[in-house]
Amino acid sequence: MSKNIQTNRLFVASCLALLVTSLSFGIRAGVLSQQGIDFHLTNGQLGTIASTAFLGFPLAMLVGGTIVDIIGMKRLLVLAFIFHLAGIVLTIYATGYWSLFFSTLLIGIANGTVEASCNPLVTALFPTNKTTKLNHFHLWFPGGIVIGTLIVFLFNKIGLGMNLQVGMMLIPTILYGYFFSKLEFPETERVSSGVSSSEMYKSLLSPLFIFMIICMFGTAITELFTGQWIDILLKNVSDNAILLLTIETGIMVIGRAFAGPVVHKFSPSGVLLISAILAAAGLYLLGHSTGNMLFAGAILFGIGVCYFWPTMLGFVSENLPKTGAVGINLMGGAGMFAVSVYMIFMSDFYDKLVNAKIPVGTADADLAAVTNEAKKLAGPEVINATLMIPLILIVAFIGLNIYMKNRKAATA
Repeated sequence: MSKNIQTNRLFVASCLALLVTSLSFGIRAGVLSQQGIDFHLTNGQLGTIASTAFLGFPLAMLVGGTIVDIIGMKRLLVLAFIFHLAGIVLTIYATGYWSLFFSTLLIGIANGTVEASCNPLVTALFPTNKTTKLNHFHLWFPGGIVIGTLIVFLFNKIGLGMNLQVGMMLIPTILYGYFFSKLEFPETERVSSGVSSSEMYKSLLSPLFIFMIICMFGTAITELFTGQWIDILLKNVSDNAILLLTIETGIMVIGRAFAGPVVHKFSPSGVLLISAILAAAGLYLLGHSTGNMLFAGAILFGIGVCYFWPTMLGFVSENLPKTGAVGINLMGGAGMFAVSVYMIFMSDFYDKLVNAKIPVGTADADLAAVTNEAKKLAGPEVINATLMIPLILIVAFIGLNIYMKNRKAATA
């Protein structure tokens, strides 16, 4: 690596870029309900708007992961900066469904471009400590969600509107754009190690990589769908539904900060199994509890999903290194694509559940109260349906641990 590469400054700038990504999730989760009221949107429309961020994300990761070795990480991050700036400004000046749709899509593309650049950047900067440093990098995702939800909560308390809340994202956006423009970047790890493109694409067809892609569908949905929709799903169950997201993501920040000893003790595959068990237990409590027990569920769920995303990427980077930046980005893109599809499906499912619980012929005077009660019942049902995913992951990760132990024994 060149002596001009300033590892720590590049890492800090990467964390700032990811902070913008996570702020967009946290602030959008907090203002989604209000946008629905202000622009007269249905839950189905809100779900479609939210899903565009998850759709733009994998598209950007797929394209970015393919070209990052060719054009370099710095140029990709310039594009991310432009898309973030445009998406934030368009959100501030949104006038209805379509402007929110396209602004959210732009932010999703920017978020995916950040991941397409920064994940391989972190592995290139820390080649002997990938999983731990990816966890440290990705702690800024839940960290930004905590900051974003607190911004929404506090700004609402003092009467500052959505536009100011969204505008707060401009600060870290401008900072990361400035810092990256001044720094020299290393080559991606695949390029620097001399692995050919044909070797890389051959590695993408390995059964282990395909298995991890499928598991990424489940880990991403479990973590991100629940986090993005928790305020809507539990708003009528708890007066502090947005604080459940704050607690959950706060736990994730702490967990990822101490990822090193956890990964060392249990191995990446062991961490994934423990995470699936705890995530399932947390979702069960969120779907079957009221009052203070919801906070216990949020804590348990936060511990469960804490290591999912970075450890999945770290596992692939460590055990399938020839897949390179494309492998990491395919993992992330697959996860976000799965969340996008699942979110559209479940938002319509939620609307149908609510409508089914409203008796035919309900008087207009009683409709608001009856609808609120229907939402109170429907939200936990959506969470309980999602619970099936981490239960399946438990079985999958038991198999992964057995496979990894046998592979280690065979090479010993």
